[in-house]
Amino acid sequence: MLKIGTVIDGKYKILSEIGHGGMSNVYLAINEKANKPWAVKEVRKSLNRDFDILRQSLIVETDLLKRLKHPNLPSIVDVIDSDENFLIVMDYIEGNTLEKLLAEEGAQPQDKVVDWALQLCDVLDYLHTRPTPIIYRDMKPSNIMLKSDGSVVLIDFGTAREYKEKNVADTVCLGTTGYASPEQFGGMGQTDARTDIYCLGATLYHLVTGHNPSEPPYEMYPITKWNDTLSTGLERIIQKCTQKNPDDRYQTAKELQYALSHYHDLEVQAQQRYRKRLWIFGAVTGLCVACAVSGLSFRAAAANRQNSAYEELLSTAQIATDSVEACQMYKDAIAIDAIRPEAYHSFYARAVEDGVFSDAEEELFLKLTISTHAYLNRFQEKNAQEYADFCYEMGNAYWYYYEHEENRQSRAVSWFQTAMEYYENNEAKAAEYRRCKLYVELGTFYKNVIASQIDGTDPGMYGDYWRSLTQLKALNDAEPDRELITLRMYREVASRVVEYTKYFKEDGITSDEIISMLNEIESDMNQMEPSATSATQEEIENIRWILDGAHKMVRSTYKIKY
Repeated sequence: MLKIGTVIDGKYKILSEIGHGGMSNVYLAINEKANKPWAVKEVRKSLNRDFDILRQSLIVETDLLKRLKHPNLPSIVDVIDSDENFLIVMDYIEGNTLEKLLAEEGAQPQDKVVDWALQLCDVLDYLHTRPTPIIYRDMKPSNIMLKSDGSVVLIDFGTAREYKEKNVADTVCLGTTGYASPEQFGGMGQTDARTDIYCLGATLYHLVTGHNPSEPPYEMYPITKWNDTLSTGLERIIQKCTQKNPDDRYQTAKELQYALSHYHDLEVQAQQRYRKRLWIFGAVTGLCVACAVSGLSFRAAAANRQNSAYEELLSTAQIATDSVEACQMYKDAIAIDAIRPEAYHSFYARAVEDGVFSDAEEELFLKLTISTHAYLNRFQEKNAQEYADFCYEMGNAYWYYYEHEENRQSRAVSWFQTAMEYYENNEAKAAEYRRCKLYVELGTFYKNVIASQIDGTDPGMYGDYWRSLTQLKALNDAEPDRELITLRMYREVASRVVEYTKYFKEDGITSDEIISMLNEIESDMNQMEPSATSATQEEIENIRWILDGAHKMVRSTYKIKY
């Protein structure tokens, strides 16, 4: 440790210790000639077995900060590398960390937290828009200093890195558990600007709730669970920031900054008022369009307002906690612009997100297909390729997610049939075409098999059915679809073995073929790293139980001895 009164490099006199951690101490020092206080960060080599690695991290930190000039960042003025220690001389930030504030006062008022967050968005935007973008990666209350004037300063750049576009993944796992995003733990791609969005969201969660995400229950609940007076708009913003998939978060700090500056507008009550105003907006937009006949300026104004309303609905729907409410917003967006594809694809993704395509979600979907506005017809006419992709998605929604088991294939087939017609002769969609063709063949089997059993014309159907089923699995193995789709495909194969083993045998399918397929499914599941959602875990348990029954059925039918 540095002794009080020591003069470093003939310039910096140590006055007191102001902080310490596992690897370093921080001191208040003064340059007596300039009469200016400085902070000196000391890392002692003798206390760190892996000092060479740590030293590289410190060099990165100092090199980065030397090049940065921003009011919410400290400046580095000197680096001293001696035999005993590594010293970094930087701006002295007078104030406390937000971690200390939380320890002393608990959860902070949301308006204060939003103000700090807006400042942090500004500094993140600065970092992310450097000629070589800088990813901070360790946003948390202990790394944010609050000054007496209410401004905040981001400190400790030991885990920051420069973003290199061609990197497939980060080489090390850095960040703080609880605040770190999933991609910071390795094997999930490299960290980028959206990583900092996640860390900031986790930090905001801690600040407004007082609950540390790195402590039990190790989960970020909706903030209103802890305090029902907190803004539902802010809740939605935090939830969007902390989505596991980076594509589902805000994509830039500027985008997040805008949402935070309008967080009251995102509250549930505001959304309800907004939807009521949507009808009025539609009438106004219609009037603008009519007026556009006599003036280009009116047409431009109407288009701008239309685009703004569309984007606002998409943004609000993304952070909605209720899937039906979100789907309603996507439908409202389609009502504004039936040609653009984003709302259609987002409707599908949100409808199946929880593992169930519900009656309420289907009702909204059917309104797209049978409404007097004929939204899907306009989409089909103007954007045929995206329309085909949406038909394929809705085929999946019915086949794998529809909550009524008895109707799912029959409802799905028509959508796969439509998509298949558009995909035919399209080389870029060859895999999707083959899948659609197989779904149509399987759906036709399900539609006809009972009637064929009754009139005795079913022999031969089961062999073709088994081959279509195994080909579908092979296609999915080559290009896996969503996790639940893959698992439910496995369940379908295992279930049909239980149901149709006798008929498979009669149609010439060997026991080796069936057992090989069952073993393959079991092996594939063992190699999966499934998400921890209840739907996924329930699916895996069901499949294992069905596989056991399928093996017993094959051994019994083919008279295989144990």
